[in-house]
Amino acid sequence: MDRRTREYLAGRFGDYYRGAAPTLPPAADAREWGHIPWTSGESTTMVRHQSIYDLGDVSDFLAREAPRHVYFSAARYDDPGAQTMDEKGWLGADLVFDLDADHLPSIDPEAATYAEMLAACKDALLRLLDLLETDFDFEDVTVVFSGGRGYHVHVRDDGLADLDSEARREIVDYVRAVDLDIEGLVRTRAVGGTTRRELRTRGGWGKRTHRRLQAFVDDLQELDEADAMERLMAFDGIGEGRASTLLDAFVDNPTAVERGNVEAGGPGARMLVEALAEETVAEETAPIDEPVTTDTHRLIRLPGSLHGGSGLVVRRLDRDAVADFDPLVDAVPERFTGHTVRVEVTDPGTVELAGDSFTLDAGECSIPECVGVFLMTRNRARKVKE
Repeated sequence: MDRRTREYLAGRFGDYYRGAAPTLPPAADAREWGHIPWTSGESTTMVRHQSIYDLGDVSDFLAREAPRHVYFSAARYDDPGAQTMDEKGWLGADLVFDLDADHLPSIDPEAATYAEMLAACKDALLRLLDLLETDFDFEDVTVVFSGGRGYHVHVRDDGLADLDSEARREIVDYVRAVDLDIEGLVRTRAVGGTTRRELRTRGGWGKRTHRRLQAFVDDLQELDEADAMERLMAFDGIGEGRASTLLDAFVDNPTAVERGNVEAGGPGARMLVEALAEETVAEETAPIDEPVTTDTHRLIRLPGSLHGGSGLVVRRLDRDAVADFDPLVDAVPERFTGHTVRVEVTDPGTVELAGDSFTLDAGECSIPECVGVFLMTRNRARKVKE
């Protein structure tokens, strides 16, 4: 990034911060603070090991320094400004989850557009929130658009702050269904002097699989017999005989499905449950970034700050606003709208932003400032004289 572009962005970030009100985390004075300034060259320099007292008033600091990126620690410390972790005196840490479009198995970062990446990441966010709220019953959950290609989720329920890295990794493994024993979702239970195999229905991935099994059976009952047989025989290992047994069991004994009793359907029921369990894991897990959650000293972006790689706002979201949130509209700083800026586009292409689509050729042009800032922060354009 050349000097003119860097100075322009630093100036406009400062203008944004003079009218912004960042959202400070709880116990802000017990957290480490860090930022990345607009340094020259390709490398970035992180300024960290600062307490809020080193910064002074955060709003004044941001307006004065206009940093490229701003962070605070998930951890709380006795002395957050100390220069080593041992000296800081760790007091606990928020449970933090990070979703980044680059890590989504369904996304090819080289082929997908920015809008497609963000849409896929929000789908993963909704799955993560469902797991955290339904399976763990977490209540103090804060959702933040990262300003880049994903989302952060902060959980501050009582009893979580003291969890060490290994305990946090167990939560990650559950959310990602790492090494999930699918066969273990079915247990053998003694009933009336006999044993029968039952799907675990009271919680966890067993309950999620049971819910999918119930929906599958409901769908089957809407089909005629031939179509229902065909649907069942689409699963590996389920031929005509097993499909017929399963269908009879579902029709004649629907309460068995409600109880999770998979004995009634014969061997084909076990195969069906295992297949549906694999579908459940594939469609309901959330591909969170493990190192972020397990790192008890992690720095995370400050809500209300600007992301120096996009010019978008790191936006805190109300839980009921997540589904309708559009980062390419709702995270565009108002400060950068209503004006144009002259840039030289060095990496041409289409940009979707602020509810519009812009197809840009290489060379100089005047474009809405929010688009210009987006391109310059991503090294796709340079500032030129007006």
